[in-house]
Amino acid sequence: MTEENSVEIVNVTKRFGSFTAVNNVSLSIRRGEFFSLLGPSGCGKTTLLRMIAGFEQPQEGQLLLNGEDITRLPPNERKVNTIFQSYALFPHMTLWDNIAYGLKIARRGKAEIKQEVEKMLALIQMEEQAYKKPDQISGGQKQRVAIARALINKPQVLLLDEPLAALDLKLRQRMLIELDNIHDEVGITFIYVTHDQGEAMSLSDRIAVMNGGRIEQIGTSGEIYEAPRSSFVAAFIGDTNFFEGVVAAELDKDYNRTRVEGLGDVVCFNDKNIQLNAPIHLSVRPEKLRISRDRPDPNPHFNVLSGVVEDIVYLGSHTRYWVRTGDYRISINQQHGRFLLDERAIKWKDQVFIWWHADDGFMLEQYSEHDELLMTLPDAPAKP
Repeated sequence: MTEENSVEIVNVTKRFGSFTAVNNVSLSIRRGEFFSLLGPSGCGKTTLLRMIAGFEQPQEGQLLLNGEDITRLPPNERKVNTIFQSYALFPHMTLWDNIAYGLKIARRGKAEIKQEVEKMLALIQMEEQAYKKPDQISGGQKQRVAIARALINKPQVLLLDEPLAALDLKLRQRMLIELDNIHDEVGITFIYVTHDQGEAMSLSDRIAVMNGGRIEQIGTSGEIYEAPRSSFVAAFIGDTNFFEGVVAAELDKDYNRTRVEGLGDVVCFNDKNIQLNAPIHLSVRPEKLRISRDRPDPNPHFNVLSGVVEDIVYLGSHTRYWVRTGDYRISINQQHGRFLLDERAIKWKDQVFIWWHADDGFMLEQYSEHDELLMTLPDAPAKP
């Protein structure tokens, strides 16, 4: 383990009977990082968090905290604190006493307790609420108090298990900003579990996308969105169009030609060096596609298709089109840079051209263990 790493998980496996919740997972989380574990329900993210906290024990592997082996340490001997979906505040205590509770249990002096509680109240901007009871404040305020109570004992790592799930959308969005500010202020390692890609992408320095007890990809928000390493990641993070094909020819060291069933040949950037005749998924994000009634100027790296507009949804900042071409129903987002009222808009049943640059599509290997889940995810391809 290097000095810059706060938490290291080494070949950790956790089973519940015959079910493997976490399957030989290894990852390193840097000191002071805001790191998210992201994935659908049942992917193993919460189980992994609970093992870091000490609430579950792995059957195999090792957990390190700042270089110390904590695999078999009980929760109270680990320098980590956990915040759950339920705020778990003591209803009979004031907010001041809730925050002070950990220091009182540790038998700290009154002067120190007073100083640290006031510091935490200032951090969460709730000095004027200090002597209210939990039932007198909002859900967002309760979550801030829970964070302050967890931080007051100065843990080396703060674990957050879907802490915003119970909040409404606007409050959740505001709490995301506050969480980010609190992390910047205290500077300790945050490990955040969520199934919400928007939360993870807006908060995290890096994200681990989990599926079926394994890690599919670790990277920054931009890396995971713009350069997914698997079909599952491409489908789970944002919206995408999938095409199924076979690598038909190598054009040069960077580009291949892929034969897509029911569509024809397309040019693909082959960053993964997938071999000839290998079956692939081709992923193209809706915002990477262009749409027009006029055919674009020729370009050897453009993939141009013709089709018929089936659906249109105006969304203010952009319009979303669904175009039927060949065997596929393709989704396109057209950003509104300028909106010209005298320009004829694309309408339902119009014959149109859609195109994308080969650099904007990603070739991804097909593998059967994820294909069934992939096709049931929200915004999965609408191939008939």
